[in-house]
Amino acid sequence: MARSRHELRREVVETVVDGVTVEVRRSSRRRRTVSAYRQEGRLVVLVPARLTKAEEGEWVRTMLARVTASEKRRRRSDDDLLTRAARLSATYLDGRARATSVRWVSNQETRWGSCTPAEASIRISDKVRGMPDWVLDYVLLHELAHLIEPGHGAAFWSLLDGYPRTERARGYLQGVAATAGLTLSDE
Repeated sequence: MARSRHELRREVVETVVDGVTVEVRRSSRRRRTVSAYRQEGRLVVLVPARLTKAEEGEWVRTMLARVTASEKRRRRSDDDLLTRAARLSATYLDGRARATSVRWVSNQETRWGSCTPAEASIRISDKVRGMPDWVLDYVLLHELAHLIEPGHGAAFWSLLDGYPRTERARGYLQGVAATAGLTLSDE
């Protein structure tokens, strides 16, 4: 029986790439975009039906790398944060901000991060965990700067002048907060 041109065409193929089980789902409804996610231990890649097998293979490798990088960002540990904070302090604050502890927390509802200067401790909201590295670096630098200058005055903001992505990161965080309807701020 012949298919009408509006009828949905789907094809599902399972393969293994770099030791990862990959399920490729082709759809005639999908026109341009390619997306991927993990499901029950395998990577599911959604592609337009019109792609060639070579294009499909390229997209599978690309999406595997993207999903793996995203998962790696979400697995960052407290020790990773402390090491990263020390590197950022050395690079942008002449090593003047020395945190004794930096850790992920899940109880911050109105802040991306916080610090206690008297203890030199920093806490980063787990909402930042999956964000790009340059956003995490900004949030860490913001809190490190508070170890030197507690308020949000001109002296505080001048400490962040050396970080080239300050404004971009602030815009990113404002966009995330607005999209999610959160009242989070870096002020």
